[in-house]
Amino acid sequence: MVFKIAKIGSKRKIIDAPALQDIEPFKYFFDKNGKLKIDELDAIDGAWTRREILARYLFLNVVLDQGPDIPGVRDLLKKVTNALYRKEIRIFHKPLDFFRELNISIDEILDKHKSVKKLRAKTWAKLNNANPSKYNLFFAQSPRGIISINQVLDYGLHRWGVPLCVPLLLEKDLGKKESVQPLVEYIESFLSSETASKEIKNHKRYGLGSAIGNKACHLFIKWYIHTFNLSIKKTEGWSKWSYEVPFDSNTGRVLLRTGFFLSLADLKDYENWNVIQKGKGKGGTNYIRITNIRGKKAQIENIDKKISKNYKDIVLNHLKTRKRKPTTIEIQQLPNAILLNSDFGIGDFDDGLIYIGINFCFNHKNPKCNKCPLNKICKGFNKNKSLIKDYRT
Repeated sequence: MVFKIAKIGSKRKIIDAPALQDIEPFKYFFDKNGKLKIDELDAIDGAWTRREILARYLFLNVVLDQGPDIPGVRDLLKKVTNALYRKEIRIFHKPLDFFRELNISIDEILDKHKSVKKLRAKTWAKLNNANPSKYNLFFAQSPRGIISINQVLDYGLHRWGVPLCVPLLLEKDLGKKESVQPLVEYIESFLSSETASKEIKNHKRYGLGSAIGNKACHLFIKWYIHTFNLSIKKTEGWSKWSYEVPFDSNTGRVLLRTGFFLSLADLKDYENWNVIQKGKGKGGTNYIRITNIRGKKAQIENIDKKISKNYKDIVLNHLKTRKRKPTTIEIQQLPNAILLNSDFGIGDFDDGLIYIGINFCFNHKNPKCNKCPLNKICKGFNKNKSLIKDYRT
């Protein structure tokens, strides 16, 4: 199943990636077919390499992507970026510009939010069974998770300002040291991309803290290594198996319904771990809180010996999350072990999950199972319909 999903994803590499070629200051970074000029990533643009500028944009994009409507969020970022650059407020070349011209930055966020709402509200409302008037891309963190807010200053300074402050602080910390890509060097200073994903949130000086979630940290690494091929390091710790899957709602839905998760632990285990929350989904269904699966252990007897051997290599040499041979196996890291040394990486696997999740395995009781490329091996479709009818993300 993992190989099937990864193969599907390998044909759809940019399915869930921001369209960087539509950003006006990046127009020369791409060819006439919209493909990134990989061999020109080290070219200097202003004071920084193209690689650095793109990494800064993705760093902000992934924070904003945690909002309620991803297509709308990306359109908002694109429109605001283009508008600011037209006014010579070059927030990725000079992050201080965002704060120096804060009145203009805030005004542009407000203005472009109105235009995005006009374009997206009806579509969003239909998909979410909501009122179009409720469409709002401004959000904040609360004990209940991410919530909508009306205060653009809170949203602008926390969700835009914090990720823009990281390259700004890195620039300031350079002192007399010269660098044309401080954010890139910081990201790649860690032993593995998985370690980097954790430090993006938790680093004492440069960590984004509550501005970002674990899933978004892994998504940034996926974009950085897999989608846009920005990484310079080619060591095992920066390989295509060196970071965990960015577990999102598509991941939870597809891997539970198909039976992948149930081959590694029982439903009762997932309930005890609060991965499955009975009766807390839409319409009284069971809610799949997929982020709670991180760190949970698989039943070893269910794991093939070759995969177990691969897992040791994964955690010691690729993820570099352990210093000794593991005696237990974490569920979220198993796709890495299954795909190790194959043509497919974690990025391919995640792209496949997204493609299936948004095109076939819908978050309701009537997904397009008959057309789904996984239907021949899906437990929910072939053996246990309740996995489809009774679970939501």
